[in-house]
Amino acid sequence: MDSFGLFILLMLQCFQWTAAHAAEDITWTYKGLVGQTEWSEYFPECGGSSQSPVDVVTTQTKYDPSLIPLNPLGYDQHGNKPFILSNNGHTVVIELPEWMGIGGLPWLFTAVQLHLHWGSGGPGHGGSEHTINGQSANAELHVVHYNSELYPNMSTALTKRDGLAVLGILIVTGEETNPGFNSILNYLSRIRHANQKVHIPAFDVKSLLPKDLGRYYRYNGSLTTPPCYQSVIWSLFHERVQISKAQLLRMETLLYSSKSEEPDRMLLQDNYRATQPLNHRVVFASFTAESGQELSSGEVTAIVIGVMCGCVGLAVIVRFIVKTIRFFTILHNETVALYL
Repeated sequence: MDSFGLFILLMLQCFQWTAAHAAEDITWTYKGLVGQTEWSEYFPECGGSSQSPVDVVTTQTKYDPSLIPLNPLGYDQHGNKPFILSNNGHTVVIELPEWMGIGGLPWLFTAVQLHLHWGSGGPGHGGSEHTINGQSANAELHVVHYNSELYPNMSTALTKRDGLAVLGILIVTGEETNPGFNSILNYLSRIRHANQKVHIPAFDVKSLLPKDLGRYYRYNGSLTTPPCYQSVIWSLFHERVQISKAQLLRMETLLYSSKSEEPDRMLLQDNYRATQPLNHRVVFASFTAESGQELSSGEVTAIVIGVMCGCVGLAVIVRFIVKTIRFFTILHNETVALYL
């Protein structure tokens, strides 16, 4: 290579390095300056064809029998070492120890962190990133892992097509308090402003997951925040996790996206990305439509009553048939007796 060619190569590398670091310095938001509609102008991959989140249309999913139940590894083995809880200005994050991971995927994935997304209007006003059949949940939990079987660390795996695996858990509200989520929510008042961190007691991370880890949706997508690398194997659980309305209110109203020294306090709310086009991607399901169908309490009651009524009706019919047989038997015997 001549000196001019070497000069051009060095200039290109310098430009790439400068562009990468410039992107890192950009402060993005969800709805304000550099909001999600403008992300792709500053972070090109945010305009890619395999972005997340998506709307899962259940009638268009494809059943894949090779999708086995996911197996959390070491989620309950925290060793009494405190977790680090932080407010990064976009969400609340818990750093997870390296001995935690997830099995049931093509490779071994090591846990890195978990975080939450929520809305601002309370129950029924959205807040989740993924939707199912156009319906959003009140919030969403993400547990992030990197492919430790193929890559040495998170930084390397971040840009690889098979580099990350994220568990998506949809959160809805009910009457009962979820003790698992209180392990996080009870400490939000200590990290109210951006860039604040605190040590919290370690807890069983599995307590945040749904009980059924065998029914989920799988597709290839991206990080849902800049730089939106398209490197995520997504597993979105079919079963929702329930928290109380009071717990959701704390999630939506306790944190600020602004720093403590900033005069104008901005509540950290509506930190979810809009769903992105599927663009011919296939969403696979680990279960068939029949096995994934959930019945409401009213439907269950109707089925029970229907079965009971059916049993009563069957008993009446059987009794009628028995009485009829007895009648004709007696009639037959009396007829025979007359001829004798």
